[in-house]
Amino acid sequence: MGERPEPWSAAEVTATVASYFGMLQSELAGQRYVKSAARRALLPLLNNRTESAVEFKYQNISAVLMESGLRPIRGYKPAVNYQGSLAGEVALQVNDNSVLEAMIQAANRQARPGSVDLSLEPGSAPAVVLPDRRPGPGRAGFPDYAGVEARNRSLGLAGECAVVELEHRRLHALGKSPLAERIEHVSQTQGDGLGYDILSFEPSGKERLIEVKTTRARVETPFYVSRNELAASNEHSELYHLVRLFDFDQHPGWYQLDGSLSQSCALEAQSYLAVPA
Repeated sequence: MGERPEPWSAAEVTATVASYFGMLQSELAGQRYVKSAARRALLPLLNNRTESAVEFKYQNISAVLMESGLRPIRGYKPAVNYQGSLAGEVALQVNDNSVLEAMIQAANRQARPGSVDLSLEPGSAPAVVLPDRRPGPGRAGFPDYAGVEARNRSLGLAGECAVVELEHRRLHALGKSPLAERIEHVSQTQGDGLGYDILSFEPSGKERLIEVKTTRARVETPFYVSRNELAASNEHSELYHLVRLFDFDQHPGWYQLDGSLSQSCALEAQSYLAVPA
């Protein structure tokens, strides 16, 4: 067996977090960057680390960001087994530069309906990394990226329009054009109190009640569910489908959760309605 690698020093962690944030800044600004070039530029600052070790450390940083309710880089899947000092350094650098501001600007950026085409074939639902809301060093005061993005009405509408178009294409491809013409964007025609956004149909004519959740971030990004949406999914579980759109600006993908959201999702309480007892 080979020798265990030396623990990462404070200087190595600082340099690696700075390298990651440089790429993240470019991504948030819509600028191209090359991950391999960033890794090669970082290696001389490290203690004989391999590129694979650097990639895993980048994945650790993604996990720290997601567990703090922030947005990671698209290209590095979160890996949760990280050294304790990494979370502190990420918090320090997030607060010391403009990454937070860039994240909020990206979450609030206006989206244009009709600007995205979705594949007819869905992807697989991920093993989602939920944000860790417990108090901890440097975590207090972080904005909630998913919450800010959920309040971006233009992004939500653009995602819904993309799924309406997807449903039209799906039914036309199945030779069910009359059903395609009956699709209704109910959040626009009847308001958003029904607990779903789109009324569509199966080839048999059975109704499909579709709720759409859209993010510009990674597939693992969590999303918010309203009381109405949860109730509708429980009441109409045989008809209910949640379509999750991700990477919406760049290479949009989607997956689908069927039935009651209390069965298909791990629900984490965020607030309570309270009256004096």
